[in-house]
Amino acid sequence: MGSVTAAKPRVVTPPALPSSHAAPRLQVDNVSLRYQSPSGGTFTALEQVSFEVPDQQFAVLVGPSGCGKSSLLYLTAGLAEPTEGEIYVGGERVQGPGADRGMVFQGYTLFPWLTVRQNIEFGLKRRKMPAAQRKEIVDYYLNEVGLTQFADNFSKQLSGGMMQRVAIARALANDPQILLMDEPFGALDSQTRLQMQQLLLRVWGHSKKTVLFVTHDIDEAILLGDRVYVMGARPGRIKQILDVPIERPRTLDMVMERSFIDMKREIFGLLHDELEEAH
Repeated sequence: MGSVTAAKPRVVTPPALPSSHAAPRLQVDNVSLRYQSPSGGTFTALEQVSFEVPDQQFAVLVGPSGCGKSSLLYLTAGLAEPTEGEIYVGGERVQGPGADRGMVFQGYTLFPWLTVRQNIEFGLKRRKMPAAQRKEIVDYYLNEVGLTQFADNFSKQLSGGMMQRVAIARALANDPQILLMDEPFGALDSQTRLQMQQLLLRVWGHSKKTVLFVTHDIDEAILLGDRVYVMGARPGRIKQILDVPIERPRTLDMVMERSFIDMKREIFGLLHDELEEAH
């Protein structure tokens, strides 16, 4: 096995799927989300939220707990419908779940009866892709997330970080227009979380997918993002949009740079103001 792997040059561009979708882009247009409360009243989770994520941008949503970050992600995924407004991905209005959006949740959402390889190729198989093409794509992403030697393992044999690697590989293997990530590293210990952040930066650097990433961790938001969308407390809204003034590639030691510290202070101030207003 070792000699075969060594003889094959490492691929640096993901194998392309036979698709011709328009340039990936996310547009959220005056989206509001309201629920009926048990008492009979109305609870407003999101209020007239509008923003746009350009093609290939790594966008991060950060905000107080309960401000609607995850709700906005679920609306974009088509797992729920807005009360008002519309969401577009690649110029097409979101009307339900679709293969143009890949989703990675905080919880481990692998199919436990399938191996690592089978989990990653699940979507490709549903699309009736030829076996040889599936293998090429799956092999690429196994290598990207460092799980080639675990391809035949089941999820119960994996650590939390390894399971999230599989989830990321499975989402990217379908070549979505946008990758939606709902605090994917929130359940991991601090050391594994740092490792996963570095892995995601590397994998994203190769794929250049448009990403909408939800986190409550300010350091994570700055380290990963091109732009940070700071959300206000209930009802959820975009309070401020900040460009991250740190060059790529990013490394963990950048958290000590003045530009990183200044931006962290600015975001913390915005969130602190929200909490003060809420009380």
